[in-house]
Amino acid sequence: MPSKKKTLRKHRILVLMHTDLIPPEDVKKLSEQEFLELKTEYDVLQGLRRLGHEARPLGLVDDLAPLRATITEFKPHIVFNLLEEFHGSVLLDQNVVSYLELVQASYTGCNPRGLMIARDKALSKKILHYHRIPVPRFQVVPKGRTLKRKPAALDYPLIVKSLYEEASLGIAEASVVYNDEKLVERVAFMHDKIGSDAILEQYIDGRELYVGVLGNHRLRVLPALELNIGKLRSDAPRIATRRVKWDPAYQQRRDVKLAPATDLPAEVVRTLLQVTKRAYRLLGLSGYARMDFRLGADNRPYFLEANPNPDIAREAELAEAAALDGLDYPSLLDRVLRIGLAPR
Repeated sequence: MPSKKKTLRKHRILVLMHTDLIPPEDVKKLSEQEFLELKTEYDVLQGLRRLGHEARPLGLVDDLAPLRATITEFKPHIVFNLLEEFHGSVLLDQNVVSYLELVQASYTGCNPRGLMIARDKALSKKILHYHRIPVPRFQVVPKGRTLKRKPAALDYPLIVKSLYEEASLGIAEASVVYNDEKLVERVAFMHDKIGSDAILEQYIDGRELYVGVLGNHRLRVLPALELNIGKLRSDAPRIATRRVKWDPAYQQRRDVKLAPATDLPAEVVRTLLQVTKRAYRLLGLSGYARMDFRLGADNRPYFLEANPNPDIAREAELAEAAALDGLDYPSLLDRVLRIGLAPR
């Protein structure tokens, strides 16, 4: 059932996004792919306006002057942060949030420190491993360093990812490697084609689970969702590749679905709840996030990565999980606003 809690009084909300993702007045003129690229921005703007708020989009690329000018002129009660990069780098979005803190503007989503820690997949794993939260064994191969063979501390199969890129950038079936030749090739691909340091992780063959979290201090953990790929070769790894996440035709062809994680043992459900809360706090996250896990053969949830400010489109993972927990989409946006306006 939708939440019956009253929505916030009418607010001026500045919705921050990349300039290229500002939705046009008539989205019906866009192709399906063009609309998908800016669906989150469209859903949030329309959702806030339907709640009665005055929502104004602002696009940024590489200059903070428009943000400063708009805050001065529009005087928003809160900034709804949908920005995922600045100056073409995903590593710089945290600095935009730092600016919002410097000018004492309320904002939705994660704080700068949490963004920085979560962005670095190795750093976040080190922190959680220190606190005895299970993570896959891993090693980083920085750009400029040549890898000739598997590190002695790791065993095949391994999965090769970007150390800091999101949205499955650079992830494909070839990311899971079983020998030195393929490992060297994939690390070189990550360095040369994606332009990123590489992280090698022990590949865990198991169920992929996503757990959403809302809150700053008092946390609301949402029901776990599971990635299901119905039509896949028996020997193919079940991973969230770029195509699995963002290619509608591929999703339909392979019967890719997100569904409630059913048939989990009660102990696993309890562990997921506890580990999600601990990891969220240990990484210094705030606002809202999605925590990704793999369930190993030993029924232990292994932490893969934290995703602060995850996709908050109407049909994205966070909204789907919120709906299972009694929050329809307007209620989810309202909750995110309330959290952003609350003390951090």
